Amino acid sequence: MRSVDIGNNPTEQTAGGQAVAIPGGLPPGTSFTWFVVVMGFLTMFGPMAIDMYLPALPAIGADLNADQAAVQMTLSIFLIGYGAGQLLWGPLGDRYGRKGPAALGVALFILASAGCALAPDIWSLTAWRFLHGVGACAAPVIARAMVRDSFDRDRGASVMSLMMLVMGVAPMLAPLAGGQVLDQAGWRGIFWCLAGFGLLAGLGLLTVKETARPMGSRSGGLLSNYALLLLDRRFMGYALSSGFVFAGMFAYISGTPFVYIEHFGVAPEHFGFLFGVNVVALMIANIVNSRLVLRHGVDRMMGWGILATAGIGAVLIVTGGFGIGGVYGVAIPLFFYLGALGLVGANGMAGSLAAFPHMAGTASSLSGALQLTIGALAGGIVGALSTGGSPLPMCAVLCGCALAGLASDRLLKR
Repeated sequence: MRSVDIGNNPTEQTAGGQAVAIPGGLPPGTSFTWFVVVMGFLTMFGPMAIDMYLPALPAIGADLNADQAAVQMTLSIFLIGYGAGQLLWGPLGDRYGRKGPAALGVALFILASAGCALAPDIWSLTAWRFLHGVGACAAPVIARAMVRDSFDRDRGASVMSLMMLVMGVAPMLAPLAGGQVLDQAGWRGIFWCLAGFGLLAGLGLLTVKETARPMGSRSGGLLSNYALLLLDRRFMGYALSSGFVFAGMFAYISGTPFVYIEHFGVAPEHFGFLFGVNVVALMIANIVNSRLVLRHGVDRMMGWGILATAGIGAVLIVTGGFGIGGVYGVAIPLFFYLGALGLVGANGMAGSLAAFPHMAGTASSLSGALQLTIGALAGGIVGALSTGGSPLPMCAVLCGCALAGLASDRLLKR
């Protein structure tokens, strides 16, 4: 994509050859700091809805007389709804404006939270969790599109990094908060708290102004727009390279409980520290990216991050496969891998949205859905290959994901 001038109006040349106006900033009267806080809050729905109820899984099974597989299905079905729903909300945001579809998704999340809290059996809970996922994904998809509406590519990447800083609070605090609520109010109280979170996020959404004009029928057909994105090499380069690298994080999430606790004998109460410290690495990297991307640009920062993850993946193959360094031989490279993700995520999303700014909602939907799908596959492969908590399957899948991300970056984007 390149910038051109038509008269006195600066425009961007999109991947499809269409000239569109460069975003001129936030709507008048909008505070930049408050906008970032609200957008970051809107991206918390996924981590909150997953991480907060994880400590309650055994209690749910005991209360609803369900086995472990049935209880774990409530998580899987949420992820299915979260991934599929993204393909709906983005096009609605392009057609009808951003705030309306986002508010509808938040309302569905609140309703589904109440449904989960009142569920009489595991099957009702599973059904409500699907709707929970569909509602939860609306706000993050729309928030990314609202950033693209307001900022150009590099500035948008900087803003998204700041949003991820706000979002990073959720995976750090949600499990702790969930455990406290579980102790005081039971597992149903967790879902009532999630309903309250949805209400607060909805109120925050009301305080920001609309960033896009509804396009109506000019937004194009749903299938034709997705086909246009899927056939564009540059969009797919950003989406797949960041998606594969982020899939390594899914492999890490799926594998580390068994690697740390079963293989290395880490006490369960200490596992949370090893898990949470990596979130700190991700947050630090996002601070760095938010500052440096304005100087070096999206492509260079993202390229550095992808090269770093590929190199760290190769290190993990050696340390994890041969047992070098024990638990620290796995934990330290993972710390830097999660940190390098901070140079990939926001830049990859900003790059993919910049390729088609006239349908940023649809691009946000497809990019997010691809990322989640690849990540789910990576986590499933780790589970299928793992035996006795050996670190090698997790390290091998993580390394493979990073190399696939590097290949996508080099072959498609460039």
